[in-house]
Amino acid sequence: MLALTVAPSQPGGLGLQEVDEPQPGPGEALVEVRAVSLNRGEVRRLSDQPEGVVPGWDVAGTVVEQAADDSGPPAGARVVGLVQSGGWARHVAVPTDSLAQIPDGLALAAAATLPVAGLTAYRTLALGGLLLGKRVLVTGGAGGVGRLAVQLAHRGGAHVTAVVGRPERGEGLEALGADEVVVGFEEEGPGLDHVLESVGGASLAAAVRRVTPHGMVACYGNSSGEPVTLSARDFYRGAYGARLQGFFLFADIAREPASGDLGLLASLMAGGALDPQIDVEVSWQQPEEALAALMDRRVNGKAVLHVD
Repeated sequence: MLALTVAPSQPGGLGLQEVDEPQPGPGEALVEVRAVSLNRGEVRRLSDQPEGVVPGWDVAGTVVEQAADDSGPPAGARVVGLVQSGGWARHVAVPTDSLAQIPDGLALAAAATLPVAGLTAYRTLALGGLLLGKRVLVTGGAGGVGRLAVQLAHRGGAHVTAVVGRPERGEGLEALGADEVVVGFEEEGPGLDHVLESVGGASLAAAVRRVTPHGMVACYGNSSGEPVTLSARDFYRGAYGARLQGFFLFADIAREPASGDLGLLASLMAGGALDPQIDVEVSWQQPEEALAALMDRRVNGKAVLHVD
């Protein structure tokens, strides 16, 4: 079968080539992939992968073979799923506890945006409990996780502030439910009950300074690559009782399967309550520009490859 594999000599570090068909385990369904979405984490890791490896986390397509243990959606079902690698291929074996059937009206390209970005947004917001009336701040507001988090937090009744790196990156965020869109995150400002922090460095330090007593900073990334300096006194003075909690999606789904949350997110999107915010759509035969745009922060939302 055809797959996008790590190929250091090719533009973008990827090349289409024939690879072996996957062999599903008892709790895995064989899925014919029709769309995948790109995530900065997987693209950043391409240069560290051996030549010939098939990357890819987010997949959407159709079940070719139901799992041998009869779990998960049946053959012919349209599905969205999450894998730790191997998603950028014609076929992929997907654990059924990370696979959900999607409504008929939901496009596969839209569904493909949900696994990493949707689950990260949903679960990091859920860490803070009831959102109604809370002040929620989302760093990286222009990205795939950020734009879904803004919508979910608004739907939950929060006052939502989205942080972006450049003014033009904030386009469309107010329409999604952001009450405020700010460029950069300062240490001084109103208290925040729940912060989704993906930047690290000075941004994470500012989050700790501004989180309210018994609030939470959910940290799921370090896009700045900068170290952070925290003062212990922030936790027993202004932020007493607050929590700084790390979040890693693949560890989290090992604790709590993803299928139920993926199904919920797909239903919300099919019903119009979530916009996938797809900014770039191209064929997987020419992924170079999409990869470059994502890493250069020229994608406002998600980039999707069609497996055609």
